[in-house]
Amino acid sequence: MGTSFRKSLERAAIDFLGRPLVSVWMRSLRLRIVGGGAYRAARRAGRPVVILVWHGKIFSAPWMFRRRGIMPLVSPSQDGELIARLIDNWGYKVLRGSGSHVMKRAWIMMKRELLAGGEVLIVPDGPRGPDRELKSGCIKLAAETGALLVPYTFTAAKRWIFRSWDRFEAPRPWSRAVALFGDPLAVPPDADGEGMERERIRVQGVLRDLDRQVESFL
Repeated sequence: MGTSFRKSLERAAIDFLGRPLVSVWMRSLRLRIVGGGAYRAARRAGRPVVILVWHGKIFSAPWMFRRRGIMPLVSPSQDGELIARLIDNWGYKVLRGSGSHVMKRAWIMMKRELLAGGEVLIVPDGPRGPDRELKSGCIKLAAETGALLVPYTFTAAKRWIFRSWDRFEAPRPWSRAVALFGDPLAVPPDADGEGMERERIRVQGVLRDLDRQVESFL
């Protein structure tokens, strides 16, 4: 079986089975959503928002944020291609970009979306890690657009944890699960280099703490 044929089968499986499978999987969970009130209030007030979720915690995000016109930044890698196909027709403004010149266009598009009062979703330790180390792009984006950073995480009482660089988690069907939103974070627009690094460390700490907090709800 040739590589191109296998890729065609993968694409067909994602197109026809991906969204229904994820929907059934997520609906099987005894899901509790915690927080999010300040995030929803910010959106009602027209504030632009950047949702942040670690790569290893991304399982629930395509279903949780569907049909809301959010712009997710998706890697142009093969894994990114599968994600992009999965969320296609789920109401996302899919944006492909990671490093090099491709990211320059993605950066312009994200800024345009946020300056218009929109919403962007970023995986700040993706696409290759290191795990749970926040890259500075989301800090710079928030500083330049006035967007609020909204941390998000997810876990389940029974789950599979893969031996991948991101320790990717997938909930076992019918398990108890929690989706946890942190409070929106503002970044000073006039932060210099050292200030940006302090903000990066601060936001990284909030996201890591959120991972610890979500376990307590189980």
